[in-house]
Amino acid sequence: MAHKKAGGSSRNGRDSESKRLGVKVYGGQAINAGGIIVRQRGTRMHPGENVGIGKDHTLFALADGHVKFVTKGAAKKHTVVVVPAA
Repeated sequence: MAHKKAGGSSRNGRDSESKRLGVKVYGGQAINAGGIIVRQRGTRMHPGENVGIGKDHTLFALADGHVKFVTKGAAKKHTVVVVPAA
């Protein structure tokens, strides 16, 4: 009779589900009010004109228009602005 000893079990083999972070609407693209522009952890990008920030630091449009990415100040902070549709 053939026998095989039991193999050891691995302690690896787990990983967290990806969170789908990043820019959702790029510069120059049209967006409606309430649309998500950036999903992020912390304020890598800051809200500018017509942009709100959620409790999880998500940036979203407060008005219909076009998205614009701007660098502001001496610290070169990345700011997201929505230019209202004329």
